[in-house]
Amino acid sequence: MAKNRKEIENKYKWNLEKMYLDSSKIEEDIKFIEKSYEDIKEYKGKMSNSAENFYNSLKIMEDSSRRLSYLYAYTHMKHHEDTRINENLADATKSEMIASELGKATAFIVPEIIGMDSSLLETFLKDERIAPYKKMIDEILRDKPYTLSEKEEELMAAVSDLTGVAENTYEMLSYADMKFPEIEDEKGEKVRLDHFNYSTYIKSKNQRVRKDAFEAEFGTYKKYSNTMASTLFGAIKSEIFNAKTRKYPSALFASLYQDNISVDVYNNLIDSIHENIPALDKYLEIKKKYLGLEELHMYDLYVPMARDFNMEISYEEAKKIILEALKPMGEGYTSLIQKAFDERWIDVYENEGKKGGAYSWGCYDSHPYILMSYNNDLNSMFTLIHELGHSIHSYLSHNSQPYIYSSYKIFVAEVASTVNETLLIKYLLNNSKDKTEQIYLLNYYLEQFRTTVYRQTLFAEFEKITHEKVEAGNPMTADDFTEVFYNLNKLYYGGACNVDEISGVEWARIPHFYSNFYVYKYATGFAAASVLSEKILNEDGAVEKYLEFLKSGGSEYPLDQLRSAGVDMEKKESVDGALKIFNELTEKLEELVK
Repeated sequence: MAKNRKEIENKYKWNLEKMYLDSSKIEEDIKFIEKSYEDIKEYKGKMSNSAENFYNSLKIMEDSSRRLSYLYAYTHMKHHEDTRINENLADATKSEMIASELGKATAFIVPEIIGMDSSLLETFLKDERIAPYKKMIDEILRDKPYTLSEKEEELMAAVSDLTGVAENTYEMLSYADMKFPEIEDEKGEKVRLDHFNYSTYIKSKNQRVRKDAFEAEFGTYKKYSNTMASTLFGAIKSEIFNAKTRKYPSALFASLYQDNISVDVYNNLIDSIHENIPALDKYLEIKKKYLGLEELHMYDLYVPMARDFNMEISYEEAKKIILEALKPMGEGYTSLIQKAFDERWIDVYENEGKKGGAYSWGCYDSHPYILMSYNNDLNSMFTLIHELGHSIHSYLSHNSQPYIYSSYKIFVAEVASTVNETLLIKYLLNNSKDKTEQIYLLNYYLEQFRTTVYRQTLFAEFEKITHEKVEAGNPMTADDFTEVFYNLNKLYYGGACNVDEISGVEWARIPHFYSNFYVYKYATGFAAASVLSEKILNEDGAVEKYLEFLKSGGSEYPLDQLRSAGVDMEKKESVDGALKIFNELTEKLEELVK
């Protein structure tokens, strides 16, 4: 039973008061941003008149954006503490509206830069105030083929509010309005299923409980699948509208282009996974045999192999283990982890109304913050070290780069978090003397591979197929989405698993499908992290290269950053290398269970 937030000790709650002590400062920031709407108008159509005008335009945009990111992060994090508090929801919504207005007010800047004479632009860049913006300007010019006229850009900024409606509707339906049925737990007692406890029951030792939880969860989504199909179809159409309007070849190309990622990286990932499905089959066959199951069903995938082994890890114990596991990263890195613990960066436990899941957020002018729901188990410890990876990445980027280059691209975001996870599992395995514990840990790590590399690639392939269908003019109903997802489940899991028909509706419960080709980055990030963690543990100078990668923020393109760190994601061999590790660990598990 979740506690009221007031019942939780302050040391286990993030310290948002450091950002805003009172509402007067919030109003001050709102007024500052709103004033910038007027200030920026002075330079509309006049940026090329002088270096002074050019600089002032960029400076106002930078300063207002910086202040907005602070306000936006705070209001949303405050709302996520307890989503039932309408006042906090109103503040978060207000910041979204302000962001939209700022986008409209500054919409002229990119088209004016693109329309400027190149020789004049080169002259302006010799101004010492403007020179630091060179990479940002280069990125703008790179977008020239896909940038619209000033009026069109204003219109696109104005409709940006509408593009989030589908996701917002999905979230309200899924997290606020949808009610799940009761099931019987291992003791035969009635319990109400929800988003928090589903992950516990799907790992139950009792197959009947797993099956009941699976069918109750998926059956509920099936009841709402027509509505969910409408929201997802709307989100996909929105992405395609944006791509077509800007004349990108496809929505996939448009999404990857922002990070300067070739579509080949996406397709190579899918191809590599397809070639390595036999390795997944082998792992699942070992699991089925060890669990003593005649058939492996989709609801059996998450149950730990060492079912009678339980790793209870308190939050305080997890902090100590994490600091030990990350020692290979050096004292500077672990001191930042300790700082996160000591200065209350982390909102640790579940409370009534708290947003589910976990994330690392914050902004340039605050330290990072982590939201999670720690549950005294191995998975919670991995979630904690995962989000700490994001937080330290952000901290180092913010402290090493100017504001305009402080945000790293999402393509590299999952690398930092997964390197941390990889170092943790290696530490735990190296320090385990118990065979059952080793089986448990190996199974856990192989599950990380399965769910992060195989499963997220399945999701990525689902996105690719459904977007291509809609781009070809095909409407997508609940049955259409379900058919695509079910067939992919058959492809990925059919070799070793009985693919239950209702599993096809899982597309309806995946929030990342509203984030436009995001999930593939989990898979590529895990692959890159697997290679880099091996280097960190075994190669001189690898830690220094890796830390420079973390500090580089958005100052370079993602593929170049990873190459400098020691892995080339344009080469299919990088994903193959990660899957080779998966196969080696599977063989090690096979030896242990003989």
